[in-house]
Amino acid sequence: MKIGNIELPEYPLFLAPMEDVTDPSFRHLCKHFGADMMYTEFIASEALIRDIAKSHKKLEITDEERPIGIQLYGHNIDAMVESTKIATAVNPDLIDINFGCPVKKIAIRGAGAGMLRDVPKLLKMTAEIVKATHLPVTVKTRLGWDSDEIIIVELAEMLQDVGIQALTLHGRTRAQLYRGSADWETIGKVKNNPKVKIPIIGNGDITTPQKAREAFDKYGVDGIMIGRGTIGRPFIFKEIRHFLDNGTEMEPFTVMQKVEMAKLHVKKSVEYKGERRGVNEMRRHLITYFKGLPDFKEMRLKLVTTTEPEKVLELIEEIGRTYGSFQFSLDK
Repeated sequence: MKIGNIELPEYPLFLAPMEDVTDPSFRHLCKHFGADMMYTEFIASEALIRDIAKSHKKLEITDEERPIGIQLYGHNIDAMVESTKIATAVNPDLIDINFGCPVKKIAIRGAGAGMLRDVPKLLKMTAEIVKATHLPVTVKTRLGWDSDEIIIVELAEMLQDVGIQALTLHGRTRAQLYRGSADWETIGKVKNNPKVKIPIIGNGDITTPQKAREAFDKYGVDGIMIGRGTIGRPFIFKEIRHFLDNGTEMEPFTVMQKVEMAKLHVKKSVEYKGERRGVNEMRRHLITYFKGLPDFKEMRLKLVTTTEPEKVLELIEEIGRTYGSFQFSLDK
């Protein structure tokens, strides 16, 4: 599979851009476990052009992370064009446009999935962004605003015509948010439309190797993007790749293996964000790393309330001593 000049392996696995999740510390782990392509956290164009420090920090990428894309969102075409030029200057491998974020405060302003309610503006914005950069431009979006406005089959053709080089589809409408099941049948219709020549990447509910295999085999997508299924499970990429290559499931990761992952994640997060923020913003990962351990309520409470990195690391080591012989079952 190719996106512009980016060469990707057969059945490529993508890490979805997620706010306060896909920071450098988490990307380090996902790359280690086999993510073929990753993205920064999504970045607001208005904040970027106003030189908001937090937004500019999200532009920081390393060669070890490549190929990597920067995802931008906004409702103002001029701001999106200017932010595209700023993002291009840090030399990512591609620019991705977020037309899929369903969060109310974003969508109601006409950004993210809100752009699906104004297709002419969406297409004009995309065309202007394509002209503003020499990098490949891709789009991530949803099936439509709601069940009465499933527009993605036609929209995919129009986006291709204005110059995007790949399209990622989350199989829900904006109205669904993250409720219900992703509609892979509609993703498959887009992929199997003979007029669509660009790569189609499917996204939504990929939580097991079996679901990944089905996405490729049943719906024919060129790649799959994994979002929430990676939280506390950066190793899902390795599990999926093993299943795709061998047709068998890996042995579940042990408690001690997860202990080492969690410790590394804490250290990397603190290194990048500082002590308090570094600990606070990775708690969702910490509790998920150890999901399934018995009688874990008290330890879980300590993990989500402790703020000092050294004490968090001590708690993780205590988990190893207490549960080292516990055998995780495979996620189904």
